[in-house]
Amino acid sequence: MIEFDPAHVVGTGGAVGALLRQYVGRLVESDEFPLGTLAVNVLGTFLLGFVTFLGVDSTTLLLLGTGVCGSFTTFSSFSVQTVRLWETGDRLRAVVNAGANLLGAGLALGVAWGLAQVLV
Repeated sequence: MIEFDPAHVVGTGGAVGALLRQYVGRLVESDEFPLGTLAVNVLGTFLLGFVTFLGVDSTTLLLLGTGVCGSFTTFSSFSVQTVRLWETGDRLRAVVNAGANLLGAGLALGVAWGLAQVLV
């Protein structure tokens, strides 16, 4: 079996995740609400939960979890966007953004767990 350097595995996954992040962000972003960030956080949580619950090997987890999901999801953008909404007086959207990211990620994790249970 070929052994891959963990840094290369994470770096490759990170490049893929960053490209996907840009694509998804452009596909669903809105001036009214940070939909791109919400989408990548929920999808990324699903993917990370799914591969974890499937029990993939450590190299695959480095590639998909640390690499792809690490650069695909964005806690920092979520935090900044929520604070900006709050500071500009759009407090309802700030609360909805925070709640949607947290609730959406939690639900995505539950769906990933359920799907993994069916497949394993």
